[in-house]
Amino acid sequence: MFRFIGRRLLVAIPTLFLVITAAFFMMRAAPGGPFDMDRKLSPEILKNVEAKYGLDKPLAVQYVDYLADVVRGDLGPSLKYRDKSVLQILKENYKPSLIIGLSAITIAALMGVGLGVLAALRQNRSVDYGVMTVAILGVCIPTFVTAPLLVLGIASKLGWLPTAGWNDGALPNLVLPVIVLALPQIAIISRLTRAGMIEVLHSNYIRTARAKGLPESRIVGKHALRAALLPLVSYLGPACAGLITGSLVVERIFNLPGLGKFFVTSALQRDYTVVMGMVIFYAGLILFLNLVADLLYAALDPRVRLA
Repeated sequence: MFRFIGRRLLVAIPTLFLVITAAFFMMRAAPGGPFDMDRKLSPEILKNVEAKYGLDKPLAVQYVDYLADVVRGDLGPSLKYRDKSVLQILKENYKPSLIIGLSAITIAALMGVGLGVLAALRQNRSVDYGVMTVAILGVCIPTFVTAPLLVLGIASKLGWLPTAGWNDGALPNLVLPVIVLALPQIAIISRLTRAGMIEVLHSNYIRTARAKGLPESRIVGKHALRAALLPLVSYLGPACAGLITGSLVVERIFNLPGLGKFFVTSALQRDYTVVMGMVIFYAGLILFLNLVADLLYAALDPRVRLA
């Protein structure tokens, strides 16, 4: 297993290198710059500011300097937020995204797997049709529609929960954002689980287990579910990373100080270093979660060997 992890980490290095390279040159190719404002700076001031951040150097030199800083663990200063480094911005704003994202994916996994198993066991019956109808609606209706509707109905009309705000992660402030993020994932996970369960329940070894007289609960829980979760494990890695770092709509609507909002705001402001820092963080998170998914896949499927 340790050799497998070592190989994956070696593969992750060139992958991160390609991601950093692509993001660096794409950001520089975009029109505008971090110091383009409504009121133009004088050429002398603009030249001094660019020299301070090394933007007056040739692009190739900037690229090499940035790679050298990244290797040392320095993501540089923000070009728009005074006296703040990119690492400080990440440390100050990762917590809301992490809490909401992990809560949403946990709830989605539990509910989605439960609904998917229930639908598979009642295939082509009313329960199956009902679960799949809800799943299709969950996939089709975007978060920028469900979020305002929940705010209007539950928060504004009924007054059961706050309409927005972080409030140091108080539970009432987390409920609506987590629900909005979890609903589409519940729909996707339930569909994946149902498809996997139906395929496994019609396999030969499940027929053999039933012929031996094993209880249905043991067949489903110990044998069928373990194999049916394999496609889901592969999906959960990128999905979890996306929820943690990419919940921009939810963070905007509920006024949460998360990474998604900073990422888009910094991109619009051409804050090169902050955008690059977010890209590196997101890419590293995806690589790590994909590694965890591979390890879980091997634990669920005895045919897979990590060498």
